[in-house]
Amino acid sequence: MIPTTSKAQEISLSRVLRLPSAVLFGLAYMIPLTVFTTFGIVNQLTEGHIISSYIVTLVAMLFTAASYAKMARAFPVAGSAYTYTRKTLGGHVGFMSGWTLLLDYLMMPMITYLVIGIYMEASFPAIPQAVWIVLSMVVVTGLNILGIKLISKTSSILLAVQAVFLIVFAVMALRAASGNPMPSIVDMLIGQGPGVAVIFSGAAILCLSFLGFDAVSALAEETVDARRIVPKAIILVTLIGGLLFIVISLLANLVFPDWTAYSSVDTAALDVTRAAGGPFLEAFFTAAYIAGCFGAVLASQTTVSRILFSMGRDGVLPRRVFGYVHPKFRTPAYAIVIVGAIGLIALVMDLTLASSLISFGALAAFSMVNLSVIKHYFIKNGQRRGMDLLRYLVAPLLGLALCVWLWTSLSAVAFAVGIGWMLAGLAYLATMTRGFRQSPPELDLADD
Repeated sequence: MIPTTSKAQEISLSRVLRLPSAVLFGLAYMIPLTVFTTFGIVNQLTEGHIISSYIVTLVAMLFTAASYAKMARAFPVAGSAYTYTRKTLGGHVGFMSGWTLLLDYLMMPMITYLVIGIYMEASFPAIPQAVWIVLSMVVVTGLNILGIKLISKTSSILLAVQAVFLIVFAVMALRAASGNPMPSIVDMLIGQGPGVAVIFSGAAILCLSFLGFDAVSALAEETVDARRIVPKAIILVTLIGGLLFIVISLLANLVFPDWTAYSSVDTAALDVTRAAGGPFLEAFFTAAYIAGCFGAVLASQTTVSRILFSMGRDGVLPRRVFGYVHPKFRTPAYAIVIVGAIGLIALVMDLTLASSLISFGALAAFSMVNLSVIKHYFIKNGQRRGMDLLRYLVAPLLGLALCVWLWTSLSAVAFAVGIGWMLAGLAYLATMTRGFRQSPPELDLADD
């Protein structure tokens, strides 16, 4: 049943984003400099073959991004994977997809706050990491409540700071690397590597770097002409971000090829930038990286609050809290505050585990979106002839296979915690639906 106009307006968001803003939002969410968040961890794991892992991840993400684009065209509303699976695979599966996706999205602001704390404490040792985490959470939460337009402008400015750094880094890294023996590109990609399994383990962790293309889909109800703009933005963000990650990783390995010599795998970027441009570039990197982290956490907290809003509006989470929209700013204020509070887990969480947990939630949700394409287009709509067979069956099946392979390549600890999260969601769903005898509640909205 479609609600009255007054009811729809009461729970609607403000449509202000166009294609450039949507792409910049997705790239800001990714943080072009996020390559350095897990650079040391993955480069050491893969024995210097992080580029191979990034190529595997990019291929997998392009297939999945294409599936997101198709579903965003079919269902241009907030909710991302939760909405797509709910509309195609049913309320129970939709809830579990949304629940699993929450592990990814709730951890994303948290890991960004953690990284801000790590690097700020490294720059200002007299101020504890915890102070930086709490301070950044308060600022970001306040900006989120004030509205999506302000967030979009702020994210674009912070993205520009990162772009300037990347240009300077590229020039200085190439100049510094010119004095080193030039390694073979084949050796950097394959060489005496640790094997395919380890490359995929690294690729599984790197999935968190790509969490930006799917974030764009969660802003469908704040985008002008969402059916046309959101699918384009999803593909552009994935491709641009992936190529940037590969180029930055290549430059970093050229200027600092010894992956065994990092002072700390968590802050390997400081070793790389110091080798490329000395104290100046190290300080510039810290400033640009922190700016990028603020842009990313603004975007990530925006995205997860919209997913919580969508689930609250449907009634699968308490509607009075998560379905609430601030009357002045037209933002899901309560959901934003809750996400900010959850971000304080950064005070006790380990960076490696947090990275793996994010990838666990993301890959599980990505798998379900690939299945949703097959169900909606190939099975339900009967689009099976000619190129449709490739678009709506073969491509999403490949995306699904790659996501499942990466998913099962995560660490045992991450897998155990992730499965525990899913079981908790299943128990909540069973309680809410009286032993799965009822469908989870849903609120259908008129589409503009």
